[in-house]
Formats: sequence, structure tokens, C-alpha cells
Amino acid sequence: MSDYERELTDCLADAGFDGDTTSEAVRLYKNGIKNDLIRFLRSKRCDLIDKMHENQKKIDRFDYVIRQTDKM
Repeated sequence: MSDYERELTDCLADAGFDGDTTSEAVRLYKNGIKNDLIRFLRSKRCDLIDKMHENQKKIDRFDYVIRQTDKM
């Protein structure tokens, strides 16, 4: 396994992606399909950002309830 493959695999695992996602990224890398790999990684980045926004909405709602409770 090359240093880049290891870095790619570790990055995806650290971000919480499953083995199928990692396998697909490594396959694209090994086949030298750089543009598709970049597109794939950007797609996964967008997935993470969407989850972040969803969680931010939950946190905002939670903060609201905390403030309302504090006013009681």
C-alpha cells in the first residue's frame, strides 16, 4: 500500500466512512482516474457538510431550550 493510499484510507476512516467508500476511493486512485477520484472525494465532503448543518440545527434548537429553561 502506497503512502497516499494509506493517507486516503485513514482520512476516510477518520471521517466515519465505511469500507465500501474507502474501497471505491482506492479503486479510483489505483485506476488513475484522478478527476473521478476528486469528484468522489468532493461528494463525500459535501455529505459531511450536510451532516454538520443538520447537527448545527439540532444544537441551535438545544441552545434555545436551554435559554428558555434558564428564564423560568
